[in-house]
Amino acid sequence: MADRGVDLSALPKEVRDQLAELDLELSEGDITQKGYEKKRTKLLVPYIIHTPVEPPPRNDVRPPAPSSSSGHGPPPSSSSRYRERRSRRTHRNGGTRDDRYRSDIHSEAVQAALAKHKEEKMALPMPTKRRSTYVPSPIETRTPPDSSSASEDETSVRRQSSLVIPVPLHNPNAQSLDYWINRTTQGSSTSSSASSTMSHGEPKPQSQNQPQPQYKPQYQPLYKPQYQPHYQPHQEPHAAAVTDMMAHSRIAPSENSAPPPDVTAVALPARGPRVDLPSNATVRGMSRGQSRSSMMETADGRINLQRVPVNSRVSTKIQQLLNTLKRPKRPPLSEFFTDDSEEIVEVPQPDPNTPKPEGRQIIPVKGEPLGVVSNWPPALQAALARWGATQGKSPALTALDITGKPLYTLTYGKLWSRSVKLAFTLLNKLGTKNEQILKPGDRVALVFPNSDPGMFWVAFYGCLLAEVIPVPIEVPLSRKDAGISQVGFLLGSCGVGLALTSEICLKGLPKTPAGEIMQFKGWPRMKWVITDSKYLTKPSKDWQPHIPTANTDPAYIEYKANKEGTVVGVAVSKVAMLTHCQALTQACNYCEGETLVNVLDFKKDMGLWHGVLTAVMNRIHTISVPYAVMKACPLSWVQRVHIHKARLALVKCRDLHWAMMAHREQRDISLVSLRMLIVADGANPWSVSSCDAFLNVFQSHGLKPEVICPCATSPEAMTVAIRRPGLPGAPLPARAVLSLGGLSHGVIRVNTEDKNSALTVQDVGHVMPGALMCIVKPDGPPQLCKTDEIGEIIINSRAGGTMYYGLPGVTKNTFEVIPVNANGVPIGEIPFVRSGLLGFVGPGSLIFVVGKMEGLLQVSGRRHNADDLVATALAVEPVKTVYRGRIAVFSVTVFYDERVVIVAEQRPDASEEDSFQWMSRVLQAIDSIHQVGLYCLALVPANTLPKTPLGGIHISDTKQFFLEGNLHPCNILMCPHTCVTNLPKPRQKQPVGVGPASVMVGNLVAGKRIAQASGRELGVIEDQDLVRKHQYLAEALQWRAQTDPDHVLYVLLNAKGVAVSTATCVQLHKRAEKIAAALMEKGSINTGENVVLLYTPGIDLIASFYGCLYAGCVPVNVRPPHPQNLAATLPTVRMIIDVSKAACILTTQNLMRILRSKEAAASVNIKTWPTIIDTDDLPRRRPPQIYKPPTAEMIAYLDFSVSTTGMLTGVKISHAAVSALCRSIKLQCELYSSRQIAICLDPYCGLGFVLWCLASVYSGHQSILIPPFELETCLSLWLSTLSQYRVRDTFCSYSVMEFCTKGLGTQTELLKARGVNLSCVRSCVVIAEERPRLALTHSFSKLFKDLGLSTRAVSTAFGSRVNLAVCLQGTTGPDPCTVYVDMKSLRHDRVRLVERGAPQSLPLMESGKILPGVRVIIVNPETRGPLGDSHLGEIWVNSPHNASGYYTIYGEESLQADHFNTKLSFGDPQTLWARTGYLGFVKRTELLDASGDRHDALFVVGSLDETLELRGLRYHPIDIETSVSRAHRSIAESAVFTWTNLLVVVSELCGSEQDALDLVPLITNVVLEEHHLIVGVVVIVDPGVIPINSRGEKQRMHLRDSFLADQLDPIYVAYNM
Repeated sequence: MADRGVDLSALPKEVRDQLAELDLELSEGDITQKGYEKKRTKLLVPYIIHTPVEPPPRNDVRPPAPSSSSGHGPPPSSSSRYRERRSRRTHRNGGTRDDRYRSDIHSEAVQAALAKHKEEKMALPMPTKRRSTYVPSPIETRTPPDSSSASEDETSVRRQSSLVIPVPLHNPNAQSLDYWINRTTQGSSTSSSASSTMSHGEPKPQSQNQPQPQYKPQYQPLYKPQYQPHYQPHQEPHAAAVTDMMAHSRIAPSENSAPPPDVTAVALPARGPRVDLPSNATVRGMSRGQSRSSMMETADGRINLQRVPVNSRVSTKIQQLLNTLKRPKRPPLSEFFTDDSEEIVEVPQPDPNTPKPEGRQIIPVKGEPLGVVSNWPPALQAALARWGATQGKSPALTALDITGKPLYTLTYGKLWSRSVKLAFTLLNKLGTKNEQILKPGDRVALVFPNSDPGMFWVAFYGCLLAEVIPVPIEVPLSRKDAGISQVGFLLGSCGVGLALTSEICLKGLPKTPAGEIMQFKGWPRMKWVITDSKYLTKPSKDWQPHIPTANTDPAYIEYKANKEGTVVGVAVSKVAMLTHCQALTQACNYCEGETLVNVLDFKKDMGLWHGVLTAVMNRIHTISVPYAVMKACPLSWVQRVHIHKARLALVKCRDLHWAMMAHREQRDISLVSLRMLIVADGANPWSVSSCDAFLNVFQSHGLKPEVICPCATSPEAMTVAIRRPGLPGAPLPARAVLSLGGLSHGVIRVNTEDKNSALTVQDVGHVMPGALMCIVKPDGPPQLCKTDEIGEIIINSRAGGTMYYGLPGVTKNTFEVIPVNANGVPIGEIPFVRSGLLGFVGPGSLIFVVGKMEGLLQVSGRRHNADDLVATALAVEPVKTVYRGRIAVFSVTVFYDERVVIVAEQRPDASEEDSFQWMSRVLQAIDSIHQVGLYCLALVPANTLPKTPLGGIHISDTKQFFLEGNLHPCNILMCPHTCVTNLPKPRQKQPVGVGPASVMVGNLVAGKRIAQASGRELGVIEDQDLVRKHQYLAEALQWRAQTDPDHVLYVLLNAKGVAVSTATCVQLHKRAEKIAAALMEKGSINTGENVVLLYTPGIDLIASFYGCLYAGCVPVNVRPPHPQNLAATLPTVRMIIDVSKAACILTTQNLMRILRSKEAAASVNIKTWPTIIDTDDLPRRRPPQIYKPPTAEMIAYLDFSVSTTGMLTGVKISHAAVSALCRSIKLQCELYSSRQIAICLDPYCGLGFVLWCLASVYSGHQSILIPPFELETCLSLWLSTLSQYRVRDTFCSYSVMEFCTKGLGTQTELLKARGVNLSCVRSCVVIAEERPRLALTHSFSKLFKDLGLSTRAVSTAFGSRVNLAVCLQGTTGPDPCTVYVDMKSLRHDRVRLVERGAPQSLPLMESGKILPGVRVIIVNPETRGPLGDSHLGEIWVNSPHNASGYYTIYGEESLQADHFNTKLSFGDPQTLWARTGYLGFVKRTELLDASGDRHDALFVVGSLDETLELRGLRYHPIDIETSVSRAHRSIAESAVFTWTNLLVVVSELCGSEQDALDLVPLITNVVLEEHHLIVGVVVIVDPGVIPINSRGEKQRMHLRDSFLADQLDPIYVAYNM
């Protein structure tokens, strides 16, 4: 290798940069390995020490390079390289280029626009895909080309060609290639082959003006396999570990440590001193200063469980995304007002520099008068009659077979006789003898394939002669055709009940199994009539068709699909049909007996007007070339012109393009006979390039420049304008070079300064004879435009459509338009017809068309033409990624504006990398040239977009698929950050400097109550004996064992509903004594030490708890590890044991075996467990004495729980708190010895533990215990237990309720049959520490109403870490109430009640009644001042059962005081409150409580730790998740979190993986619409990936950490730009 003797670090920076650039090209597949080595060798030659260069191997001999790249200099600038390759390529393949839509001007403009951006390499983060979601690509199986020149030429010329510019060689920071996009990335360029999505950590060279970071990137060229994982610093010590910017920043885990910096606003390197970590180090969740012990402990004494290695692929990509987003958005954001209530969206301020029309008002343009020719027939049928009689042998129509050879020729005589036969049959022979099925004026559908013009002609003229109205439509191919139901709408609105077709066509129609023709979706019932000659009846000698003079009755109806996809019928009157033929004859100077080649669809538009109607009027011989022939032999129409010496040809740009592509096959073609080549879509802005290129190729074959005649038409106005054939040698008409910027504002400006954003358009000739034309404003009243303004062309002429048949309302707006002047005064009486074309009148009254109304995209007040966007996309190289003709552009309305969407079909051999690169460039080009941001760019597999009958794309169906999530893209790129510019300004929080007095006065003046509420009084216990009995639970148990020994306190059920064990007062007391004795003897435990209880839910757990109390030690209840998932669950157990400094573990034999097993050793150190005592077979011993705490403030037990944010928090619960809490619950739920309650929840922490272990001993009621895991074996266990024991009060968790709702929802009838009856249940309380899940409780109530469950029974409780039970719906008091609050206000921390069903309303249910002895107040978490009841604030609680504090190792009381003993900053500074960490509000309701006062309800909105602060507003994840889950049927569950100010949405996909990419735009749309937020990253994962804790709450922080550590194995990750 060339670099053997080279010290790379000693090379000049310029050479190092070029080497790095080469490495990048190689890694991204832009260059072959051979080409790479060759160039690299050439670069290093001057610096090689003593080492001769080895000659290249024999197979690498290349043709001598052109002089530009010979010599020892650096490689030539990329544009010269491009030219060199381009010339070689052109030389090789005969100069053809895929030029369908592209003018050279346009592709050059695109190249220049892309090149104009700064010389920075942009790495858009490429989406991550799981292997199975790839489109299989055959390219992997091909053998590579043999010579490196060919492979390099083939693979990379297109990609580089149009998107690079010359770079001055002396600039040390220049990058020669592939800096195709103008945004910068700090960390990485991302490459993805089909099998890998690795990030390469190549840093980009620092440009001059950027702050230099502390590390100097050293380039280490790679001679390794092409796709490399991260640089690995521990293997290559001198390569800098610059894998990722985020590897150096810490993750802030808790609410108290600083949030991650907003990197979208600050340039990253300027972030102050940084800590360089080795890239394989994990960054633990901790704040900067805390590393005192091996346990990471956060500021509030909570332990963060997750360790996150952040230098992963994901965060690299997120970093790239952030760097991308730092670019300013396109329209500079003017100052937004703060969102008050209704005003959400920013109203764009008018830009003073917007071009405005300055011309005078336009004067209507008149066509030449329509000449009167003596032999013009009185009706079109009369012309056919005349030629049929006098010129019967003259050919009328030649049809071709599939190979392009003539199939048959229909003469005028045959055409006339067959049409008469058909007319006679239609009027007389369809029904039984007497009834006439069709009468003149009835509408009849014509269903004929494109390949059978003869049958169509006969049917059309037969209908005209019978005076029935033909409605030509496309042949339906299946029930699911694109737009099939809209065709049904057309047939319905026209009242069609009969269809004419040919025998062959009828055989091909889709049939039902019974053999009848299928009933198509949306169609009326149809009778089908075959029009083949053998089925027609010859009329009697005396029968003649009636041919009246043309009048205003409809002659035929032409179908037209509008922008929304609705198909309407434009009725053309007999006189309009005739006049139009006369006008065309005059304009095109048709002569009798000429030959016309028609490539267009003969059923409608130009194909029908010229090729069927005007042709017959002038006895022209038409040669019809069907679409199928063109596909098989694109040159066929040119051959027909040559063979028949045709004078006229009727084509589209597509046909010109195809003929050019194929012209090498035929050398001896002459087009000298053509006097008129009519280009039907000549009004299309890109037709000019096709016309030029075609002329360029065929001028040598005799084509004269003046014969090319573009024209403009529309179904409503028919022919609007056509260019008349010029005189030989006369100068060709001038082109208009317009500024796209001006066009977007509807103004004509000749483009002078910026060549890139220019549109070249050709004229479409003059107005039709006998017509009058105006230009009016496209929206609003039809006001006349000024001369330099673009508007809609409207026409007044006898030759035009008369109405939309059967739709009088829509007709008026289109066919009866009277233009008005600037003052709104009508300029006359005559009605005009809207043509749907946008254009202007140029010099010499030439008409120019710049687009269609239906292709108009109105974005932020500017107009863009869909066709222009298509042209720009197709000018981006390499087009090998997509099919040229299969591209759809439309707009969707999201968040109060139109958003541009482009969908294209991807070629099967396009690689992931190429597609992504092409997409990125298209974004760039459109942004640059049209100044409009793309919202979404999607690539779908080949042949999957809905087609129109002639192979185009059905735009409205494509749009429908996109919005429904049925498009199934294989690649998608969303760019909401760039194009959504109308978001309200982020809220600035008001500085908090208001004194207490003014707040109090303000609240009172506003008539607001201070938001506080309290439960009823606990009351004082009179009897000293009771005080003693109830002060300590241990004493309560002893007292019950003496006074009522055989009373059953607990019954434990198994999955079959059988009581497997029970405990009476005395049994429980005895078991507790045994355990206390064992603790003292075996464990030699001292008083006050902590003991861990490790049990499955059951009575052992309860006995051990009381055993600890008897022994004077502090129980710590821990959920046992899951035997099938030790790796995940055991570390948490270990952590709690370590944190609580437990002296001993009480557990069962089974669990003890697990703790000491080999499997356990894999995840924790099993040698260092504390003493483990198995309590299964203890000897019958009694402890020497039962411990009695000296004061009630002593700790009774520790309650450990992992919060949803992944914090492990232990709180201390004192004996006083335990008895106060039990007493409070006893009063609220009216519990006493004769009562029975059923409990189905996990007994490990919070209120669940209290109900399972403590409440029965205190109140004496019987608890039926149902372990939730038993429901997995028997779903109905809980409900049948309620029914069997006639339980009045039951407690469960959301997980249990969800389990029943999902699993038993369909089985209510079965349960009923088994005798399950829930009418006994008075209260069913869900125990939770979150906002009530209204949807779940509602569906539960609804589902089981059939089993007798009262709708009023279900309610919720609320507790938190600082107070295990704040609210609990008791037996008395009013039912829980539901309110609807305005979500917009809620984001501002304000509570505004709205009516049910109001937009943006959120239903919230009261969280249960506040317990006796509890007071709550709503406080501003920042100022710590009380709030009024119309504010959202933190819930603070004061009660005798508050926890005593966090349990921390070091006992840092100052940290606990903040949460546990806090005082208000004003108002009532004496009371001590505990901060729950939950946001909520208090509302006074109309209901009355037990004491007769109005009831104050507490509503919990969500955890403060979980809220997302975005754009200065406060969002609750659950609200965004609810919207996301509604977005598509395949979304099972979703979770959101933020990472460095980006919103990340993770959704579980329950459908097939091909739906995965459909979800990306839908999720982005719904979050933008409903929450006014832009989603940064969308992650699609398998069901069950989102972690849920034991309480059924989503663990969003765990999810975040797994995502960043790249452990999710996502199906797809989309990075929204």
